[in-house]
Amino acid sequence: MDLQGKIALVTGASRRIGREIASTLAKAGADLALHYGRSADQAAQLAGEIRALGRRAETFQADLARPEHIEALFAAVKKTFGCLDVLVNNAAVYHATPIATLTAGQWDTEMAVNARAAALCIRHALPLMTAGGAIINIADVSAEEGRADHVAYAASKAALLSVTKSCAVALAPQGIRVNAVSPGVILWAEGADEAFQQRMLRRIPLGRIGGPESVAEAVLFLASHDYITAQNLRVDGGWHMG
Repeated sequence: MDLQGKIALVTGASRRIGREIASTLAKAGADLALHYGRSADQAAQLAGEIRALGRRAETFQADLARPEHIEALFAAVKKTFGCLDVLVNNAAVYHATPIATLTAGQWDTEMAVNARAAALCIRHALPLMTAGGAIINIADVSAEEGRADHVAYAASKAALLSVTKSCAVALAPQGIRVNAVSPGVILWAEGADEAFQQRMLRRIPLGRIGGPESVAEAVLFLASHDYITAQNLRVDGGWHMG
């Protein structure tokens, strides 16, 4: 797919990896629908930066834990842009949930935002997409490797990989491709001390973290390539081999 003049929606676009993904797609020629949850100012700033590139950009607020907000989000995107060519399900929550203290509420929150919301976004994107459309879900290497201190998060990302495969099969007859990108260590979490960072780096064969641009470039590749579907592209410096 040539992204020039195409319409892309990125959820969780105002910060961190989502921001880099949106910016990268805009530089490739796409117009952007920028979803945000609470970071209105950052979303508006990003929209301004994209418009400065000569591309169209509009912001949309929604709480993705609420299905009615997702429905309203896509109704607004349809009213504003009329169609959709690329959907990037990037928005996620990431909370420590060790199994010894896991609560039902914590489990439900991670699943609602990280897995259910992505599935519902795909469902509501379909009426706006035609053959050639691309959906990219941002998963995580922990979906396959597990995380002792983030049980619910890892499980939600594993569910997202399953959604990716099932939707890829279901939507292939319509010419819509569905893939996932699984980042490893891309940005240090707030509060990550030197000892923690060094411990993580020892698990990565390349010996360094990736940076948001690594994920954004993978998303751009999957959005552009017209014969790849049902794949999970790990962007982890070889973490999964450790």
